Formats: sequence, C-alpha cells, structure tokens
Amino acid sequence: MINLSLTERAVQKLKEMMREEGNEGLGLRIFISGGGCGGYKYGMALDDKVYEDDYVVQQDGVRVIVDQFSAKFMQGSQIDYLETLMGAGFVVKNPNVTSTCGCGHSFSVNVPANE
Repeated sequence: MINLSLTERAVQKLKEMMREEGNEGLGLRIFISGGGCGGYKYGMALDDKVYEDDYVVQQDGVRVIVDQFSAKFMQGSQIDYLETLMGAGFVVKNPNVTSTCGCGHSFSVNVPANE
C-alpha cells in the first residue's frame, strides 16, 4: 500500500490527457531512478499497463501507478500540476526528500531503514 494523493489540478489535467488520447484506461506512471547530481530523479509517463508488483492509487476517476521500488521513497507524496513561465508539468511534493540539486531535476531522499 502507498499513501499518495493528487491535487485537483493534477486530477483535471490527467482527465484531459485521457480524453485527448482517447484512452480512459490510462494512468500516470511515476517512477524514481538513479541519476542526476542529487542521486535520484523522477520519471513520468502515461501508461495503461499495471504489473503484478505495482501500486495503484485511484482518486476521482484517475489513477497513479507506482512500481514497488519507487513506492518506498514516495510515501506521503502529493502530485500536482503546475503551469509556469518555464513550462508545465506534473510535480511531486515528496516529504521524504532531504535535498534538491541546483538543476532542479534531481534530489536526495531518505532510504527506508528496512531496505
């Protein structure tokens, strides 16, 4: 089980993207991978496949899909959608992040003690 939520803006944007793609089965897959100057970075993609070890969070008719590795770092996170002068996209507000890199794309995170 993963504790994850979406803002209303994120829910509305996901619904809009599902309509544009013509696929109501799409979800937002979020994953963490190694890389960047901070050690980790987020990846995101629209996906309609759910694997056996994935966690799925459903909220207001949309879903977020998180793989088992990434889930342990994302407990308590909130997904938002922002539009700024620099661009637009989904962002993760993750309470487990201990520091971010100057590039703004990578971060350090507390690794759970049991890992």
